[in-house]
Amino acid sequence: MTEQAQTETRTGTPAETDAGTGAVVVAEAGSPVPAQAGPVDVDAPSVPVPAAAPVLAADPVPPAEPVPATEAAPAPAPKKSRRVLWGIVRWTAAVLVCGGVGAGAAMGITAMERTDVPGLATESDGRWEYPELALPALPEGVQRPFTDGNEAEIHHTDVRKLLLPAPAGATVDPKLKGGWAGVDSYLAELTEQGRGEVKAYLADSALRHVAARGWTTPDGTSTRIHLLRFSSVAFAEDFKDEMAGRLVRSEWLPDGVETQEADAGTTQDVEVPYVAVYAYKEAEPYGPRQTRWSLIQAGDTFAVVTQTRKGGTLTVPFQQTVALQAQLLG
Repeated sequence: MTEQAQTETRTGTPAETDAGTGAVVVAEAGSPVPAQAGPVDVDAPSVPVPAAAPVLAADPVPPAEPVPATEAAPAPAPKKSRRVLWGIVRWTAAVLVCGGVGAGAAMGITAMERTDVPGLATESDGRWEYPELALPALPEGVQRPFTDGNEAEIHHTDVRKLLLPAPAGATVDPKLKGGWAGVDSYLAELTEQGRGEVKAYLADSALRHVAARGWTTPDGTSTRIHLLRFSSVAFAEDFKDEMAGRLVRSEWLPDGVETQEADAGTTQDVEVPYVAVYAYKEAEPYGPRQTRWSLIQAGDTFAVVTQTRKGGTLTVPFQQTVALQAQLLG
């Protein structure tokens, strides 16, 4: 039995430099590697082992230079106390909660109506304050227009009760207090050139009654409403069509108006079933006062809402007035 000799060799490891301190650090030589051990076959023929080559003496390794002493690393800063950390966490949470509550409250107030917020001044959007409206009672056995049993679309009530009342704070026109008015009261709203033709046309249209109401609000807007009731829906509709056609040709205009343009915003925004609504306004340039008016036809009744105001009419109260009057007739 022969044993295979193994030669163990120590190899020098090159020195490494510590970049942090600039000190030279000598790497430790490698540890001896143990020879492999395993079972030996005794019956195997012996194999001559060649003589081991002489091991040349390695160059002597110079002694390592002494490592200069390095300054002691500064002691790590003491960790913050858990109590301090918990305090920070609590304050952070409190700030987040308060911020969330504040944002939520702001969003809630923003979503609320101004009138629902106590102590918050409410800025008017321009609408007038009208009294509560109600349709007048009907005689027994008759129906309102646009309902079953009233195919003729007749208003079976005193047409004066269908006039829109004056809003709060308005000064009522003593000549137009909501009673019966003659045809001349309506003709006075038109230009002098058109009054004769309109009067003749109405005379042939079986006009039955004219009721009117007027007022002036603190903002300087003058409002006049005339209701013309005909003997049938056919006459009322015919007069509406004739008036609308003449206005396109700048005829039968309100007094003081030379040119007109359609008020599409009012026509589109005011929608009442079975009621026709047309709106117009005096085109620029106009004089010191502007006029805006609307034609409303509901069954046998034709209404004209006219507003004038120095410096220009206001859209919101005009649309509001037209819509309410149309609802009373519808």
